[in-house]
Amino acid sequence: VFSKIFSHEALESYLPKIQLVIKDTLRAWSSDPESINVYHEAQKLTFRMAIRVLLGFRIPDEELGRLFEVYQQFVENVFSLPVDLPFSGYRRGIRARETLQKGLEKAIQEKLQNTQGKDYADALDILIESGKEHGKELTMQELKDGTLELIFAAYATTASASTSLIMQLLKHPRVLEKLREELRSKGILHNGCICEGSLRLDNINGLQYLDCVIKEVLRLFTPISGGYRTVLQTFELDGFQIPKGWSVMYSIRDTHDTAPVFKDVDVFDPDRFGQGRSEDKDGRFHYLPFGGGVRTCLGKHLAKLFLKALAIELASTSRFELATRTFPKITLVPVVHPVDGLKVKFFGLDSNQNEILTGTDAMLGATV
Repeated sequence: VFSKIFSHEALESYLPKIQLVIKDTLRAWSSDPESINVYHEAQKLTFRMAIRVLLGFRIPDEELGRLFEVYQQFVENVFSLPVDLPFSGYRRGIRARETLQKGLEKAIQEKLQNTQGKDYADALDILIESGKEHGKELTMQELKDGTLELIFAAYATTASASTSLIMQLLKHPRVLEKLREELRSKGILHNGCICEGSLRLDNINGLQYLDCVIKEVLRLFTPISGGYRTVLQTFELDGFQIPKGWSVMYSIRDTHDTAPVFKDVDVFDPDRFGQGRSEDKDGRFHYLPFGGGVRTCLGKHLAKLFLKALAIELASTSRFELATRTFPKITLVPVVHPVDGLKVKFFGLDSNQNEILTGTDAMLGATV
């Protein structure tokens, strides 16, 4: 079922909605007279993308904000020790999940009742239809669980990678300009504007340098440290016997740091993935930001598409600068993010890439 949700056809249908959510968000960032906390705002952006694009929920902005706050409480406590005491993180997480489930049930019921005016099939539509195809009507509990899983998959890691992307574009203006050059050469960016109808899925997938930039962000700033697997068959590793049934953890970050195929591992260098070098092509498991094997992340294509769409909009319609004297340190828990969230001032650009000052834009409240 989830493979259908992230198929080429599904991604093609999500793309215009993803672009609209990103455009609205960057417009809001640019109209704010103060600097913004990129990591916090990126979390809001990816949550909104999941709710509006993946799930097709028509939730008013105010209610969406409340749901986001509850979701944050849930995520903050989801990895708490399972000690069920009145003021424990575990109990707070359970309460947040219950509140979240109520809000999601209301949104699902409204969605099932209101099928008018839809111009694309979202992930929840595909989930529901797939159940019917297999002769199994999904229960409300199954729909709520599937919905929560989709939000979780789209949220924290994508917000982390989005923040890392913006920080690297700030640190490396030549990379940003090279992105703009590629967009111009492919007929996507002209006179400072994205050409209408040019951003189709195949066109975006054909942007080789953009792909290199996203790959390098995910190599150097992999959102999560690693993954767990269960040993299916006893094996030996470096003289140690690992018994069947044990849980093992593989480290994505350490793999990227020590893989011999990567030269100057601490340097942000998108060209390492270019045709001349192709440092990710040697060996199966040197580069694995989305995990590896049969249980690789199913949402990886959606995540990369979102990051590419964000990079295109940043390169095309925004000027942005660091609002602090130095770049912040990075913390790795619970996902990679700057300790201060990354304070950045955004400015709108006109069609000639000149800064414009905007007031309250009537389109800011536009819903998907």
